[in-house]
Amino acid sequence: IMHDKNVREKFLEELKTEIRLKAKNGVDFILAATICWLGIFIIWRYAMNSSYEKGIFTFILGGGLLPLAFAFSKILKTTWKIKDNPLQPLGLWLNFAQLIYFPFLIFIFVKYPDYFIMAYAIITGAHLFPYAWFYEEKGYAVTAVIISVGAMVIAFVVDPVDIFYVPLFTALMLLLLGIRILYSNNLLTKTERQAK
Repeated sequence: IMHDKNVREKFLEELKTEIRLKAKNGVDFILAATICWLGIFIIWRYAMNSSYEKGIFTFILGGGLLPLAFAFSKILKTTWKIKDNPLQPLGLWLNFAQLIYFPFLIFIFVKYPDYFIMAYAIITGAHLFPYAWFYEEKGYAVTAVIISVGAMVIAFVVDPVDIFYVPLFTALMLLLLGIRILYSNNLLTKTERQAK
């Protein structure tokens, strides 16, 4: 029985390593999210609209995430669909999990639009957490906590008119995560090449 457990664990690690190498730890999505959050910062900092209207623009801008991630996947040569790897669909399911938080987000959007961007940042940050296991990248867990707690702290500290610091902070944290992922993926690639 112990031998079977060791074989299963080794097989699981091989599946995860394949995803880490081919999907490059999801860096395409992180860099796309960085650009989206920089755009969101520009909306909340420079648009002369109400918070409610800025929230609508934020939703619209968020729709650009997938096309941007797709563009980054072509530039960075990442693979979205890995045949014969049963773990691969889990990444998509982990991403869809954030949609379950949207009733909370809609409530904040309608009732407290000044704090909508804080709630959006918290959801964005929190949904990164399980990717720490999926990609075996602790940066995801650390960034999830920092974005979620940091967005709340910023919202407590600044006046609603200065809430634009939340998307700026979120973009910077995502950029740092993206840089870390690129670095760690480069190390993983070298290690795998040397093992062969």
